[in-house]
Amino acid sequence: MNTYKLRPYTGEPIELVAATTEPEPVAEPRPVARWAHIHAPDARIASVGKQRWRGARREVKVFLANPNALFGLAFLAAVALAALLAPVFYPGDPMEMVSRPFLWPGQNGAYPLGTDSMGRDVLAGILHGARVSLLVGIAATLLGLGAGITIGALAGYFGGLVDDLLVKLVEIFQTIPSFVLLVVLVAIAQPTTTTVTIAIALVSWPTVARLTRAEFRAIHEKDYVLAARSLGFGHARIIFREILPNALPPLIVTSSVMVASAILMESALSFMGLGDPNQVSWGSMIGSGRDVIRTAWYLTALPGLAIVFTVLALNLIGDGLNDALNPRFAEER
Repeated sequence: MNTYKLRPYTGEPIELVAATTEPEPVAEPRPVARWAHIHAPDARIASVGKQRWRGARREVKVFLANPNALFGLAFLAAVALAALLAPVFYPGDPMEMVSRPFLWPGQNGAYPLGTDSMGRDVLAGILHGARVSLLVGIAATLLGLGAGITIGALAGYFGGLVDDLLVKLVEIFQTIPSFVLLVVLVAIAQPTTTTVTIAIALVSWPTVARLTRAEFRAIHEKDYVLAARSLGFGHARIIFREILPNALPPLIVTSSVMVASAILMESALSFMGLGDPNQVSWGSMIGSGRDVIRTAWYLTALPGLAIVFTVLALNLIGDGLNDALNPRFAEER
C-alpha cells in the first residue's frame, strides 16, 4: 500500500509526496473445501427417495409377517376375484328364475348352494352381490376420503376462522345419527347404486375430516414445514408434499374400516328395501329370505356369512396396517 513522508519545514508550503514502494503480491484465493455432507441422505432428492423406499419396504415386511393380515388379504382377494369372474361363471341375470324353489345346498349339482323362494340360483346371487357390495364400499370410501381429507386439511393448516367454520360444519353432520341420515337421504332420492354410494360417503366423511385436522395441527409446526415456509413454498405444495404424506398412515388404516362400514350400511339399506331394486346384493338376499328363515335358513345364512367374513377380513387388514404404519410400534421394533 502507498505511504507518505513529510519534508522538513522551510517556510514553504508542505507537499505530500507519495513514497514509491513495490506493490505487494496479491494472495491467490484458497480453494474452497467441498461440503462434507453433500452425500447425506437429506441433501439430495434421490437419497431421500431411497430412504423412503427403504422405510416402505420395512413396513411391507412387517405387514406380510402378520398372519392375521395375510389371511384377511387372501380372503378379500378371493372375494374380489369371485366378483370379477361372476359374469364369466354366471353370464345371465342373477335375478332370473332357473329352477324350482327351495332347492337346498347340495341337493342339485347344477346349483351348489340351492335356490331361493323364487327359484333363483343362490350362488349366482352371492357372486354378483359381491360386485355390488365391493363397488359401493370402495367407491363410498374414496368419496368420503376425498371430502374428509380436503376439509380436514384446510381446517388444520389454516386454522383461525377457516378452522372454526369447517369444524362447525363437521359438528352439524355429526349431531345427526349416521344411519338415520343415510336412510333419509336414500329415501328422498331414488334408491340406486349411485345414490346409495353418495349417501354413504356423505355420512362417512366427518370422521376422516376430524382425523385429518388433528394430524395437520400436530404436523404443521414441525421443523421441515417451517423450513418449507421459509423457502417460499406455496400453501398447496406444503399441504400435499410436506404434511399430507406424513399424515397418511392413520388415514390408510381408517380407510379399511370405512370400506367395511360402507358394506354393512349398504347391506342394511338393501335389507330394509332401500337398495337398488335392479341389482342383487347380499343385503337384499338376506331381506328376501327373512320370511322363510325357519324353513330355509340357508337363504339368510349364506349371504350373511359372506358379509361377516368380508368385514372380518377388512378389519384384520386394518389391524395389520396399524401394526406396520404406527410409529410407536416401529420404535419398539
